[in-house]
Amino acid sequence: MTGFNDIPEEVKTDPAQTVPPASILLEQLPIPDPDLDDDSAKFLKNIDYGKVVNLASLVDYLPGQVASRTLTQNKAVGITLFAIAAGEGISAHKSTGDAFVTVLEGKCNITIDEQKYVLTSGESIVMPAGHPHALQAPENFKMLLVVVFK
Repeated sequence: MTGFNDIPEEVKTDPAQTVPPASILLEQLPIPDPDLDDDSAKFLKNIDYGKVVNLASLVDYLPGQVASRTLTQNKAVGITLFAIAAGEGISAHKSTGDAFVTVLEGKCNITIDEQKYVLTSGESIVMPAGHPHALQAPENFKMLLVVVFK
């Protein structure tokens, strides 16, 4: 690993550089082999590696239910696909992480701190950590939810 003393002098004195200069460490992670059954190198689940996918096609509507498919869940991030049937929803709650929602299909009503929003396919919104929020499906809709934790 490179230390401060290993940084060239012209970089240390360049005002465009970080003050004080910081070394950058890039770690090469193994690329998962989709033909192997070893899941130890995979960070995502329930989704094919190395294939083009339509996210909305990975979760199906179930009448009267909220269906989900978790792609990853750990202490830093959660990524989940949802298919929410018309008339269903997720009641008001708070999250310990910032929640980023992207509507993949249909239309949904989202409430954050009593403020109401209507989102349609292709639109996104951030529901901040610690603030009450809820979702309601006036029609079938699918969404990608990414929650980033501190």
